[in-house]
Amino acid sequence: MRDIRRATRRHYSAEDKIRVVMEGLRGEDSIAFLCRREGIAESLYYAWSREFLEAGKRRLAGDTARAATSDEVKDLRLEARMMKEVVPEQALELRLLKKGLSRRRFNLCRTLIRW
Repeated sequence: MRDIRRATRRHYSAEDKIRVVMEGLRGEDSIAFLCRREGIAESLYYAWSREFLEAGKRRLAGDTARAATSDEVKDLRLEARMMKEVVPEQALELRLLKKGLSRRRFNLCRTLIRW
C-alpha cells in the first residue's frame, strides 16, 4: 500500500515550488487557500518556504557551493575518463622523446600500447 502511494504521489519541479512559495510570500491569498488550490499540505508549503529562505540566506552569505546534478556528474566522469586516457599517452610520448626515439618508432610503440 505504501509503495502505491509513493508511486502515485505528485512530484513538484523546483520551478513549481518556487512559484508556490513566491505566491505565499506575496500574501495576496492566505496560505491555507494557496495550499488547497495547489493540492499540497500546509506543512509541505512551510518546508518549501524554509528551504527557499535558507538557500537565499546561504547565497547572500557567500556560500556558492551547490549540489551537482546527475547530468553534471555524468559529464565530469566522462571528462575524467578521457583525461585518464590522455595522460598515460602523453607520459609515454614524453619518455620516448627523452630517450631520443624517432617519430616512426614512437608511433609504432603507441600503436602497440593501444592494441
